[in-house]
Amino acid sequence: MNAIPEPTTEEIAKTSASSRRRLIGIDAARGLALVGLMAIHLLPAWNDETGEPTWSWQLFSGDSAALFALLAGVGLALTSGGQNPHKGKKMTADRVGLIVRALLIAIVGLWIGTLMPQDPPAFSILIYYSVFFLLAIPFLHMGPKALFLSAALFGIVSPVLMQNLLGILPAWSSYNPTFTEVLTEPGATASQLLLTGTYPALPYMTYLLVGLGIGRLNLRKTAVQVRVLVVGAGLMIFAYATSSVLLYAFGGYQRLLEASWMSEYELNEVLIWGPDSLPTTTGWWLAITTPHTNTPLAIATSLGVSLAVLGVFLLIAPKIGKWLLPLSAMGAMTFTLYTVHLVGLSPEVHYGQPSLWFAVHLIVAAAFAIVWQRSLGQGPLEKVVSTSVKGTRRLILGDPSKNATDSGENTK
Repeated sequence: MNAIPEPTTEEIAKTSASSRRRLIGIDAARGLALVGLMAIHLLPAWNDETGEPTWSWQLFSGDSAALFALLAGVGLALTSGGQNPHKGKKMTADRVGLIVRALLIAIVGLWIGTLMPQDPPAFSILIYYSVFFLLAIPFLHMGPKALFLSAALFGIVSPVLMQNLLGILPAWSSYNPTFTEVLTEPGATASQLLLTGTYPALPYMTYLLVGLGIGRLNLRKTAVQVRVLVVGAGLMIFAYATSSVLLYAFGGYQRLLEASWMSEYELNEVLIWGPDSLPTTTGWWLAITTPHTNTPLAIATSLGVSLAVLGVFLLIAPKIGKWLLPLSAMGAMTFTLYTVHLVGLSPEVHYGQPSLWFAVHLIVAAAFAIVWQRSLGQGPLEKVVSTSVKGTRRLILGDPSKNATDSGENTK
């Protein structure tokens, strides 16, 4: 699971102190997502004695990446006008700036791919993130209702496409694509990034577009924050309940057994850990909620969790914002921290003492983020992206004063 650059609330909320405190919740939620990715990458997924999933797997698997994508959408909305989307040249500048942002993220993501071994300790989301941003460009001007409807279409249609095209699309050769693979295997890389990879862009557009729609609402209103929390919790419960009814009341579980030729033990394992890729033997596989299967109900589950987390942080940030500093500081520079985290994983020295290395990554990330933010503001990579985007906007708008709404970047 992984993280990415999007606009930070420190850059977005330059109005009243009250606004800044409330928007700290967005960065804090993003910081929690980063913690979740670190936990998934470093801590064991199962208990060696019992074989059961560990707390880190149960809490963060699939949901951390979904939360990053959701918050990326929120950030894009806030930097393109918030409740009043930009129009005309400003919107053109937003779109071109988004292309620049996506290209810079892709460069870093592909470079990370060159550092990772063939059997990597982590699957980077950065290159996928760049595709998310490119796909978001046509939706950037829309209002909440159109965005939520578009998200629903992606969440339903993309998994069906993914399952039905799996036997047709080319197989991909690397968990973390590199510059070489983009040039030598463009078709396989494209299909991986869009449909068959770890964080396929078409299903993940559900999270990003919902986030974009939420960012078009007044997130400083308590009623909106409560609504985000309640809708998220309700969606999560609905998805789990629907999956259970389909599998165990309507015979879906038995259909999966018959179509897969698995034993009950093997099928139960797949329902916990997920298959290597979504099986094409029967459409009943679309009824499962296993993390990273990207079925409609799996997407709905992770989306519900992500919305609930965001709602909680938006509600508590005005009251306990100072106590959220470690999370919000990390969340304000996740592009930098996530990149450094992946570089630190690439030598594969962490396998012997996973808990120790998790603590090291977490403490170093929090300490660095707090010190850097207090002394220099934006994170290093965030600053590079922010400066590049601002320069692009100046070329389009021609008046530096019109760039005030543009801000920097921040990661998954």
